[in-house]
Amino acid sequence: MALYSNVMDLIGNTPMVDISPLSPNPEVRICAKLEGQNPGGSVKDRAAKSMVLAAERDGLLGPGSVVLESSSGNTGIALAMICRMRGYTLKVVLPENVSVERRQALEVWGTEIIPSPAAEGSNGAMRRAQALAAEHPDWWFPFQYGNDANPRAHYEGTGPEILADVPDITHFVAGLGTAGTLMGVGTYLKEHKPDVEVWAIEPPAGEMVDGLKNVDEGFVPPVFTDWNGYDLLDRKMIVRPRESIEWTRRLTEVGVFAGISSGAIAAGAVKCAAAIDSGVVVMIVCDGGWKYLSTGAWTDDIDKVEARAKGIIYF
Repeated sequence: MALYSNVMDLIGNTPMVDISPLSPNPEVRICAKLEGQNPGGSVKDRAAKSMVLAAERDGLLGPGSVVLESSSGNTGIALAMICRMRGYTLKVVLPENVSVERRQALEVWGTEIIPSPAAEGSNGAMRRAQALAAEHPDWWFPFQYGNDANPRAHYEGTGPEILADVPDITHFVAGLGTAGTLMGVGTYLKEHKPDVEVWAIEPPAGEMVDGLKNVDEGFVPPVFTDWNGYDLLDRKMIVRPRESIEWTRRLTEVGVFAGISSGAIAAGAVKCAAAIDSGVVVMIVCDGGWKYLSTGAWTDDIDKVEARAKGIIYF
């Protein structure tokens, strides 16, 4: 086994596993890329590393720098881990209705949490962070929704890994959040295998699925438009919160313990498999399930879990 110089070198090269027993079509394989195996526990490790290293190269970060970002998901934790290692102070604007695991994981890395109103969700936290960044121009504000290093991480890393592991891929399915994974991986795959279709998973307008956004609700990430998202995507699919919880549970049938956004993506991958005659679907498993245990997603009555999802940002 190789010896790595530091934990950041462990980011990427995550495993791919065949989860075809979940496929409703015997002519369609489903493969899952396990991004929870990154050291910070999620796919967002890639973007955080890419953004920090790009800022260092550009002279935007140096000894003692303060970093500010909004997060209701895994980006905050990824940045927290890396900032701790690099000697930066991290401030995260965090909605007040996040899960206990979310707050504790940030505190592990010494992050300063700046609360934002629960009713405003992740978009409210983002607006608060933008205002703070304007007030403190000496702080570095990566702004994951508009930072080119976000999709670039997936164009240079995740996409090539997927094509190397599953060269017969026909469909790529991922969630629509910051759009970094979709744009980076999708662009790489289309350039190297133009027939691959890119399908995005989003929640219904007005409903919340952890880690995902609906682009018709008034905020389109600049990353999405900058990387020609409307032309890149072959299809968008709506996945409701209940489906996300159901498929988070179903993933355990093939030994995959994943978060709720991964359940949404799994639901979409299964719909994709049912809609095509044959092929190979690759889906992203964004993170592991350990951060979601307080939601009762696997153990409580599903009606109660679904109702809870309307008021709590689980992670």
